[in-house]
Amino acid sequence: MKITDLQPKLIWECFDEITKVPRPTFHLEKMKEFLVGWADKHGIACQTDAVGNVMMSKPATPGHENAPRVILQGHQDMVAEKRGDKVHDFLTDPITTIVDGDWVKADGTTLGADNGMGCAAAMAVLLDDTLVHGPIQCLFTVDEEQGLTGANGLQSGFVEGDILLNLDSEEHGQLVIGCAGGKITVCEIPCEKVAAPADLVWYEVKLDHFKGGHSGMEIGLGRGNANQQLCRFLWEWGAVEKYALASIDGGNLANAIPRECHALVGVQADKAVKFEEEVKKFSDMLHAEFLLAENPDFEFVASKAEMPAEIIDDATARRLVAAVFACPNGVQGMSRAVEGLIETSDNLASIKMPEGKIVVTVHQRSSVDSRRDEIADRVKALFEMIGAEVKFEDAYVGWAPNPESKVLKVAEASFKELFGYEPRVEALHAGLECGLFLEKMPGLDMISFGPTLKDIHSPSEKANIPSVADFWKFLTDILRRLA
Repeated sequence: MKITDLQPKLIWECFDEITKVPRPTFHLEKMKEFLVGWADKHGIACQTDAVGNVMMSKPATPGHENAPRVILQGHQDMVAEKRGDKVHDFLTDPITTIVDGDWVKADGTTLGADNGMGCAAAMAVLLDDTLVHGPIQCLFTVDEEQGLTGANGLQSGFVEGDILLNLDSEEHGQLVIGCAGGKITVCEIPCEKVAAPADLVWYEVKLDHFKGGHSGMEIGLGRGNANQQLCRFLWEWGAVEKYALASIDGGNLANAIPRECHALVGVQADKAVKFEEEVKKFSDMLHAEFLLAENPDFEFVASKAEMPAEIIDDATARRLVAAVFACPNGVQGMSRAVEGLIETSDNLASIKMPEGKIVVTVHQRSSVDSRRDEIADRVKALFEMIGAEVKFEDAYVGWAPNPESKVLKVAEASFKELFGYEPRVEALHAGLECGLFLEKMPGLDMISFGPTLKDIHSPSEKANIPSVADFWKFLTDILRRLA
């Protein structure tokens, strides 16, 4: 079965078109071109701005011109993650979708339902002339997943509305009225390579097939961080034996929990058997520790490798491993204002080795800006002690909850009538663009909702088919009630 055979047909057809457009964060030229061409094809008024945001508008259903003006908002970009064995170029290749029972998933890559499904819903509203609604503008922002370029660069007057429906949440039955702010800390460690010793046995040490996932929504699930666990092993081995480190590479994106990390490690020849035994022991220990939190088939293995020409000098390697092992990671504090809400977290996102340096990227989130900054400063203090140059990027504010929101009351009444039970009204430990919209359009009334998506920001991402139908019913009923 193809996704275009699913119901509601209109929203799945729009999503199918989106999956064919390469659209990783910071590479949205093709997505912008697609949206503008799509609007022209369907005779829909469309504008773009200097940063690449796209806005389409639809007049009110006759007789409802004086209803509140509604902005439907989603983001154009997707997280580009794939399995290590998957051949896929996110800059050129379409996403291959698979219908699997009640779910739609991709073939070895992220699906892009975050936030392609929100964009598809807005496009379907623009196409469906059977709906009753007031004046509508649909805003498709750029680079939400990293940088928040679109929300930060939104100019006054580009969109105008009284109510904003953010279509970027991932659980049907949840109405979101607040979210965390965030910041990215980038630590650059100078690295001059030296000649590799000739008397070592070399191994590729690999930790692979952790679940990974969204570094906000899933940071509290106790999943493993591949970067930290591999450095944990190296630190423990290095406490009793010598080793050389030629390279290390782990994780990819600031907002994704790292699923895999690889290192090229040299050990003394007479310690090779012991090294292999310790890898096996560490693997067994990890499987016991993450028995209920991780994929049962994750791997921590070492395989013989060719001798490299150069290695990281010993002092730098030791300091790097120690700092990554010691770096704050995971939940750093729970909210005292909202029961069960993670207040502050840290994601040790990636370790990369561009020419002449090692770059460690760490992503902080918090619903309290001062706590976000505190954790970022702790990371800075740690990495500056090993000689890193540390800078902060992409800081963004949170969205303070408004329990008295008028659109929230409308949505609660709609949900209960449609589905027979009360929705959960919550704040999220994840970043949405809503706080930035509120800074630019004070007084804007906002909520966020969406269909059920699982394992976003990972190659296991999937969209629940029945929930998409419910999402569509809910969205269109809210528009009717607001009209």
